[in-house]
Amino acid sequence: MSAEVNEAIERAHRDGILNTTCLMVAGAAASDAVARARRLPALRVGLHVVLVDGRPVLPAAQVPDLVDERGEFSTRLVRTGFKYFFDGRARAQLDAEIRAQFDAFAATGLTLDHVNAHNHMHVHPTIFDALLRCNGEHGNRPVRIPREPLLPSWQAQHRDLAGRFGNDVLLAPLFARMRARCRRAGVATNDFVFGLNDTGRMTSDVVLRLLAQVPPGVTEMYFHPAEVVSAPGAAPEPRALELAALVDPSLAAALRSSGIEVIGFGDIGRDA
Repeated sequence: MSAEVNEAIERAHRDGILNTTCLMVAGAAASDAVARARRLPALRVGLHVVLVDGRPVLPAAQVPDLVDERGEFSTRLVRTGFKYFFDGRARAQLDAEIRAQFDAFAATGLTLDHVNAHNHMHVHPTIFDALLRCNGEHGNRPVRIPREPLLPSWQAQHRDLAGRFGNDVLLAPLFARMRARCRRAGVATNDFVFGLNDTGRMTSDVVLRLLAQVPPGVTEMYFHPAEVVSAPGAAPEPRALELAALVDPSLAAALRSSGIEVIGFGDIGRDA
C-alpha cells in the first residue's frame, strides 16, 4: 500500500513476531514490497486480492464495469457486492481481474503462501468462487476465512458486542459455505482470526488479552502496522501502535511461554 507500511512489515519481521504478510500486487509500493520480501526469505507472503478501494491490475478499459472514471474500484462495499452478484458483465470482468492478480503475483517469483482479499471481500460468494477457480490454477494455496469467534473475542475486550456478534454469528452461513467449498477443492484454511474487531487497536495489552483466549485450532492474528511519526503533542497513530506491539519484547516472551505454535498458512495440515 505504501513505503511506510512496507517498512513496518520488514521491521516487525526482523525485530518482532511477524512471520506472514500479503501483497497488493497493484499497490502504489508493490515493487518496493517485492524487493523487501526477496531479501527476507523467512517471511511468508500471500496474495491480497483487491477488488474494492484500490486499482486493478488490468487496464481500466478491460474492466469498465468494475472501476470509476478515474480507473479505481469503488469504496462502497455493499453496493459493489450487489453489483458483482447481479451484473453478468461485471462478473466476467471480475474473473479476469482476479486471474490477472494471481498472474502478477506469480511473476514476482515469490512463493505464494496463502490468499485473502482486501476488506474481506472474498466472503462474497461470487468473488469467492472466482478466487477458488484462480487459486486452483496456482497450486490451491490456503485461504483465509475471516471468522473471529464471538465468545473469546468478547471475553478479551468486553466492548462492541453487537459488532462482534454480527461479524461472527450473522456471517456464519457465509463462513460455512467458504469452508465447505474449500474442503471440496482440497484447500486448507485457518479456523479463526483475531484482529477483525480490533483493527487499529491491536496494542500490546489487547494482544496479550487475545492470546489468553486463543481457542484450539489454527488462528491467525493480524495487524495493520505502519512507520508513522505523530505530530508533537498528538496522540500516537493507531498503525504505529500496532507496529509497537509487534516489536514489543514482552509480547514476544508471552507468545513463547503461551505454548502456542507459530506457523504460516502453508503449514496448515502438515504433519508435525
